Amino acid sequence: MSAQFLVGVDGGGTSTRARIVRADGALVGEGQAGASGLGQGVTQAWRNIQLAIERAALAGGLDGLRAVRPDHCRVGMGLAGANNALWLAQFLQANPGYTQLIVDSDVFTALLGAHAGRAGAVVVAGTGSIAHALQSDGTRRTSGGWGFPSGDEGSGGALGLRAVNLAQHALDGRRAPSALTDAVLGATGTTPEALLQWCCNAGQFEYATLAPLVFDCEDRDPAAAQLLREAVQALEDLAWALDPQGTLPLAVRGSIGQRLAPRWSAALQARVVPPAGDAMDGALQLCYQRRNRL
Repeated sequence: MSAQFLVGVDGGGTSTRARIVRADGALVGEGQAGASGLGQGVTQAWRNIQLAIERAALAGGLDGLRAVRPDHCRVGMGLAGANNALWLAQFLQANPGYTQLIVDSDVFTALLGAHAGRAGAVVVAGTGSIAHALQSDGTRRTSGGWGFPSGDEGSGGALGLRAVNLAQHALDGRRAPSALTDAVLGATGTTPEALLQWCCNAGQFEYATLAPLVFDCEDRDPAAAQLLREAVQALEDLAWALDPQGTLPLAVRGSIGQRLAPRWSAALQARVVPPAGDAMDGALQLCYQRRNRL
């Protein structure tokens, strides 16, 4: 059965966005819901994906999921954590009935959207960080993306984690208090007991909420400035690891990446191009590619 609707889903560790278009490409609507990164659980992922699709349908004047039924649409998804084979298998097993479903990583759909399906590279740094490249022969390569807390260098989560560590040192006397440590303690708790409780309950997203404090304190705190210099270098390392010869156009996505990219070396900045589209466009590219193969 040919699809009446094409749906592009961008599922990350912070939110889920869905865009519905008709088979002729006409936009129906867009919707948003909570996180659907697979590391936070398959049940939550499907719940928020379905909610985002429903809201996109309602935004377009359709009767929610009654109109955009699984057997009426082809769905492309870019999901955080889809590169984990076990999580992906569990996610596909919980499929609520989509017969035309194409799932890939969120960084790949970000790349496809940024370069309109053509060869290129992308560095994504938001809550987490990862970089991906697509060569003209279809070869793909990834750098980073090892996850929090062991990886995701240069991301909001990593910046927040480093800032909390500095605050811990200030609180127990291993370093002098500073603008950044004061700001972190103001957000997490000013006593050892309060900070410890915050850390015990915090995940990557909570640490990432502290990243703006690092930027806010940069001019007043050398430690904050150093954290940002290290983050800049970490993202540069991701980009050069993907494409050492610098032959591919490079797009930058994510709130942290976009704030730090202007600080990159001149050689790397010369490769940066404005994104042609977003990750939902990239997820729709998965749909178009599948349709062209049918």
